Amino acid sequence: MSGKQARVFWAVTGYMGCSATLLVGNKLAVSLVPAPSFILWAQLAGTVVAVKLMQACGAIAHVDALEVSKAKAFVPVALIFVATIFSNMKSLEYANVETFMIFRFSTPVAISFADFWFLGRQLPKLRSWLCLLTLLLGGVGYALTDSHYRVEGYAFCAAWYSIFCLDQIYLKHVTNTVKMESNWGRVYYSNLLAAIPLAFTSLNEIDVLRAADSTAVLVVCATVALGAAMSYYAWLARSLVSATFFTILGNVCKVISIGLNVALWDKHATPFGIACLMLCLGAAYFYKQAPMRENLKQQDVETLTANGETAPKPTETLLPK
Repeated sequence: MSGKQARVFWAVTGYMGCSATLLVGNKLAVSLVPAPSFILWAQLAGTVVAVKLMQACGAIAHVDALEVSKAKAFVPVALIFVATIFSNMKSLEYANVETFMIFRFSTPVAISFADFWFLGRQLPKLRSWLCLLTLLLGGVGYALTDSHYRVEGYAFCAAWYSIFCLDQIYLKHVTNTVKMESNWGRVYYSNLLAAIPLAFTSLNEIDVLRAADSTAVLVVCATVALGAAMSYYAWLARSLVSATFFTILGNVCKVISIGLNVALWDKHATPFGIACLMLCLGAAYFYKQAPMRENLKQQDVETLTANGETAPKPTETLLPK
């Protein structure tokens, strides 16, 4: 295994482990402290505090200082994050979790085209297309065996779908175009800017927080630590893999969290449903991300040259900076 492959493996396994564990941890935390807005804000603000403390202690060599130019690029990251959370919650009011899973597992198909149109990737090969369709079919199969398909608010589901795809593409765009001196800088900027608007949403949960016991506080603190670790690994993975591949990783984390739910909370799952989940894992394993396009279309090059710009290199992005 080369150094680059080892780094990708480190980032991917770290992200998947933290993400799947955090999904279960959040479920436990909300059951003990029914204040989801505060828990989310605590994870964001706690990550900011943890980053600065580790920097002060010398555990982190460098964290990018706040700069207006960098903050401008990360403000949309925060806004898209908040919009994703809001549309996710509204969608779940009209569609059950299993139905929502079908929408989630179809996103890699849409993002594959966005990768091609905006981020300079080739379209996936036949094998990868088959893996994407198998991943979707596995998610549909599990969802239909777990409960009846139910969706009413198509507008909210469509809004979440669009915002989620935008989130995957824009954040990859940020890693390609915004020069940061460390990955911790991305963690610091994104969590700080997202924590500011979410601070106001948790004000109506103060009474619930006053009733929390020491066990609940410890669980919430554990989710804060997991959130900080996941944020680091997520940004690192985004910088190393395509937007489509990162989306698939998120879906795999969802599958793993379902497996943990089955094991820890005795959630009933049929043998067929479990087989569908295994099918999803197999499809994700055999997926191969599309490489960067070596040459842009001549018309794209001419357009960029006419605007006084140079054509992007294979590692850059076609989105405007």
